[in-house]
Order: sequence, then structure tokens, then C-alpha cells
Amino acid sequence: MTRHETFPETAIREKELVLATDLDGTFLGGSEEDRQKFYSFIEANRQRIGLIFVTGRDPNFVRELTRKKGVPKPDYVVGDVGTTIASVDRDHFLVPIAPLEEEIEKAWANANGRVQAALTKIDGLRLQSTGFRHRVSYDMDPDTFDRRALDIVADMGLDALISDDRFFDVLPKDVSKGPSLLRLLEHLEIDNRRTLVAGDTLNDLSMLKLGLPAVAVGGSEDALIDAVSGLEHVHVAKGVGVAGIAEAILTKNMLAKA
Repeated sequence: MTRHETFPETAIREKELVLATDLDGTFLGGSEEDRQKFYSFIEANRQRIGLIFVTGRDPNFVRELTRKKGVPKPDYVVGDVGTTIASVDRDHFLVPIAPLEEEIEKAWANANGRVQAALTKIDGLRLQSTGFRHRVSYDMDPDTFDRRALDIVADMGLDALISDDRFFDVLPKDVSKGPSLLRLLEHLEIDNRRTLVAGDTLNDLSMLKLGLPAVAVGGSEDALIDAVSGLEHVHVAKGVGVAGIAEAILTKNMLAKA
């Protein structure tokens, strides 16, 4: 699934635009025609555009998506809701960046078993079948969810994140998409002003609030739109999914002659 990084990747810092985007509903959102048009645009401009996926998805999902489903291969991935930070090699394998993951691993302290045991009798949560390294994730039924789970997680010194009113993630304290993306950008020496952040649900809020140029794409979760209301650096797009990203690139003039 993963390998160890043995070489530095610095070329992305020279690119005109770095797109840091959520997947579901964002980079994978919009009509088939819009997706194919935007993906072709990305591929035709790889010398100008860097691509970072910032997603709740795991490494295997990302690899299969880019190897077999026609989605552009990213340069880097902030995956597992910010608990994985990796480069992507020529074979589409995610290569964890050890200096950036050490802090995450320490904050998590192998909590998988403790979390599952503590939440095993909580109503409204169903453990997801995928095993994650530094997080525990559940499908959530909002009608039966017992909010005592939030206090249980907090008492363990961890963070709980509810998104799209149907996902419940337990994460290391102060680790999520936003902080992990910011650490990756600093590691790569990328100018934040050239980075466009894109998302559509509450688990994207931490990166949309970083102060970087950002877009909440059309079709975003209402709670996300409410949360970014009034933030001048966030463009609330009409276009759904990739059409919203393209709209933001044009609106913010982030690529010459885009």
C-alpha cells in the first residue's frame, strides 16, 4: 500500500498554481463532461499546475482512482482526513513523508483499539471496514446518534469530526486536513498565495479557513457554506464540483490565460 520516501520532491514549488482539493463532491464532483474537460485541462498544464489531493480517502482508494479511472495522478496526498501525508511515485503508490507523519503518529499513540472499545456500545455508529493507521472512522446515523460519543473522544485526548451529517471520524488531537496541508506546503516551500484550496463538506472547513485562496464548490454542505460566510478569501461557487474549481481559478485570476 505504501513505501518510504527516499527522495525530495521540490518541483511543485516552482509551479504557477497548486490545487489542493478534496475528492468526493469536489474534484470528483460535477457532470461527466465537466470532469473530463477539467481533467484534460490539468493534464495539458502539468508544467504549470501542481496537484494535491486532500481527502478522507485511504491510499488504496487514491491509487485505484488514478491508475484505473482516468483521474489525474496527484503530486502529493493529504489523506485519511489529514492523518496521512505522502508523495506519489510513478507507479501511483503513496510514499509517506516520515518527518511530517512522526508528529501524527505520536499524537495518535496507537489509539485504534482504545477508541473502538470506548465507542462499541454507542448508538448510531457503525465502524467502517477499512483499517486506517492513525484514525478510526464510522458511518453515522444522525437520527440515532448518541452525542455522548463526543465527550468520550474528548476525554481520550482525541478529536471527533462529524461531516456531511453521516460520517464520524476520530483523529489525533489537532490533526485534520487543514493543519496537515499547511505543514506539507511549508515542507515543500510552496507560496501559499499560489495555492487554491477546494472543498464541499465540513471536514474541509479546517483547510478552507487557513486564509489561502479557497473555494467552496457548488453543491457544498449547507453547514460549510454557513461556516465560510463572510470569509473574503473563500469563493462560494455556483458551478458544481470541478466546474466550481474552474470558476474559482478564473475569478481569482490564479492562472495567466487559463
